[in-house]
Amino acid sequence: MGVFVFLPLVLPLTALPIARLAEQHLHPRRAARLLATAAVILASCSLVCLGLLVVVGTAQLPGNPLPDGWSDDEVRDAVPHDAFAGKAAIVALVAVAVSCGFTVHRHYLFRARAHRALAGLPGGDLAVLPDDVPYAYALPGSPGRVLVSTAMLASLEPAERRALFAHEQAHLAGRHHRLLLATRLAGCVNPLLRPLIAALVYSTERWADEEAARVTGDRRLTARAVGKAALVSRPAPGRPAFAAFAATGPVPRRVAALLGPVPPDRGWPPALTPAGAAAFVAAAGTTVSALSALNAAVALFLVLEAATPL
Repeated sequence: MGVFVFLPLVLPLTALPIARLAEQHLHPRRAARLLATAAVILASCSLVCLGLLVVVGTAQLPGNPLPDGWSDDEVRDAVPHDAFAGKAAIVALVAVAVSCGFTVHRHYLFRARAHRALAGLPGGDLAVLPDDVPYAYALPGSPGRVLVSTAMLASLEPAERRALFAHEQAHLAGRHHRLLLATRLAGCVNPLLRPLIAALVYSTERWADEEAARVTGDRRLTARAVGKAALVSRPAPGRPAFAAFAATGPVPRRVAALLGPVPPDRGWPPALTPAGAAAFVAAAGTTVSALSALNAAVALFLVLEAATPL
């Protein structure tokens, strides 16, 4: 197993260059999917290797329920610095479990409370809440709904409201809450992946902006609606700042992008560009991480099998 068990814990660094360049050089839909996919794979590999280290660390604890052979010198030699790495991995895995559990709990708790609060309102895709605080967001569920306050509606012109509704509907149609939650959980597993969260939030907002511009057929109108809504909006009462809903993102960059041409919808950036090189590095890092996790898992399995008496 050797050093390969540690590689997936640091290889998420290879995804950081593409996080910013994807925003600038890829269509936001493809950028969001690329970032979320890379984050989930890299986090999964990190989790596998943490689990492998925990096996070695747990086997050293007195009174553990594992077979006695798993604490033999042959098993410990499979992991560099086994005494420290194994015990540190136990603490890290507990922290990961608590952090992920807290994130998922808040996600579904708020969704449940929001849907209960809407139970008395008329059905449909849109729910208008009488509130002096301006806000609008997409509430995922079955079915998902767009929530908007009367204060937000009052701050926008009718045409701008249409762009706002299209933007929030795009969040629901694209299942952006799933991408955001998955990436936040990936950040809980490996803190090196946390910079991808901000990049993904921006990409999902840009994705929704482009869908709104397509629906309205007017990019300048959509840019104006985005700017006005972001300037007056306030967080919805009780809404936690977590992955369930997309945030406003860097508004000046979003408005500038909407005032420019439609971004090219290409599958992969040209190889001889900074974005292409960064995408290659991220893909290579993700591949090496997966192979390292597989190698470490197979190696430890063989070592444990040999150390376990029949």
